[in-house]
Amino acid sequence: MKQELITAAFNFFDEAQLHGELTDVIIKVHGKEFEAHKIIMCACSPYFRMLFSTSVNPENKHSYDIPGVSSDIMSLIIQYAYGRPVLISKENVSELLLVADQFLVSGLIEVCCEFLEAQLCSENCVGICGFTERFHSCSELHHKAKLFILRHFEEVLLVSEEFLELSLEQLKEITDKDELNVKQEKVVFEAVLRWISHAPENRRQHIAVLLPKVRLGLMSREYFMNSVRNNTLLSENEACSAVLDNAMKAIFDLPVEGAATSAQLTHPRLPYEILLAIGGWDISIATSRIEAYDARADRWVSVTQEDGRPRTDHGTAVLGGFVYCIGGFDGENYCSSVRKFNPITHTWHEVGPMYERRCYVSVAVLDGLIYAIGGCDGHQRLKTAERYDPNTNQWTMLAPMIQRRSGAGATSLQGRVYICGGFTGAECLFTAESFNPETNQWTFIAPMGSRRRDVGVIAYGDLVYAVGGFDRAGHLRSAEAYDPLTDRWRDVEPLNNPRCNFGIEVLNDKLFVVGGFRESVFRTCSSVEYYDRRTKKWNEACDMSTSCSAVSCCVISGLPDVTPYVVDRDSLID
Repeated sequence: MKQELITAAFNFFDEAQLHGELTDVIIKVHGKEFEAHKIIMCACSPYFRMLFSTSVNPENKHSYDIPGVSSDIMSLIIQYAYGRPVLISKENVSELLLVADQFLVSGLIEVCCEFLEAQLCSENCVGICGFTERFHSCSELHHKAKLFILRHFEEVLLVSEEFLELSLEQLKEITDKDELNVKQEKVVFEAVLRWISHAPENRRQHIAVLLPKVRLGLMSREYFMNSVRNNTLLSENEACSAVLDNAMKAIFDLPVEGAATSAQLTHPRLPYEILLAIGGWDISIATSRIEAYDARADRWVSVTQEDGRPRTDHGTAVLGGFVYCIGGFDGENYCSSVRKFNPITHTWHEVGPMYERRCYVSVAVLDGLIYAIGGCDGHQRLKTAERYDPNTNQWTMLAPMIQRRSGAGATSLQGRVYICGGFTGAECLFTAESFNPETNQWTFIAPMGSRRRDVGVIAYGDLVYAVGGFDRAGHLRSAEAYDPLTDRWRDVEPLNNPRCNFGIEVLNDKLFVVGGFRESVFRTCSSVEYYDRRTKKWNEACDMSTSCSAVSCCVISGLPDVTPYVVDRDSLID
């Protein structure tokens, strides 16, 4: 009843204001007059409460001139005060936010901030960050814009004209942050040079302040010697000499003068993307272990959760900020169950189960849906497939594959789901199929060059990679890549170590393989290596803390706090 009376009162005042009835104040801006009710304007804003309280004759209608506000914006302020919808646009949001802040209209400030946050992108994040810095009431949006710059720094450099207008203090703060997301430290160095070259006469002297913010010790020797050490701008500035000398010592593993200097030069930034390795066999035991790979520090961190459950020969998928653990074997049973992990709250929850039990399942994500394909139900190898929709928490059966497959690898690329290799129960397969979700049909694609079960399959660039596996004769080092445009496979550089039944993922545009079986069926490994398609080489990464096979990998990104998943940076200082 009370709410109905309030609504009726507002409707009455709204109608009265539109017709100029019972109004007791006139607000003048740029020669235009707005009739309003003091009580409504005071309820909306402490500014008007203070303004109207200075009236010497409250019995008469009073007129107030308000400078510096356009009539269009004042009209929107009054609309908001009377509970009418306010149309916010890219053209008026800046001025509206300024005036809303001036008048202390907290609700309208919040609406403007929500609008700007929805518009936040690489082109405007620097401008929004700078604009909201002046408003205490926009501190949350300011923080989000700053985080956006840090997380999307490389794209911001490509598209943002506002980057070049940053102040020295703003650029210092950005380049100094551990959270700055760059694949290579040379990106930071080149960003500093570009900022200086935009106004060289005024900014050249700032190189001595900005250079120490660059983690020079993380650069490759070749780049440092060719592009940094011989840079004219740096060589002309005496203050840069000591920084460059120490950086060269750090790069060439020589003693650096001053521990703090050494730490700053080689201190790894925090990763934006985290590789998770979940579950698997620890020799003969199914585990619930989760390890996180900190690529910037090249270290693994245990993030195992108390409410985790043992799972091996399963699949994982990342969707909507959650990590889904699908099917597999729990040490006793073949599973149809699916659990999702919240990487922010560190909790597991059950979601809708699959129609079939699926151990050695192949999993892919396409267009916001999770595909679970093939596997073994404890009795037979499966050719069935099903798809999960997180919006309905339900699985839907799809057309079956052409062949039965367990221990195959699946991925998605260019609107199709691909599944390669596997085991029928009698033979290791070299065949591969693609699924078209529009027609709900599976089609054979060109077969691989090798038979592969327990193979790693992943989309990397514009190709589908099939890596390692087992062909009944032994564990494989070989790898090949499929081009959907030509329907052909080609050999790529073989693994350093033959392996099967390992985790596979793409992290920071590099293809990682994690753990698996090596040399004999009964030997698991902890080794990790990654392939770089630019250099066409495999490189060794830090080993996991324990040996593990039948592990499943996925990548999470954009976490508000990555510290639980990374190495403590202070521990990296010698």
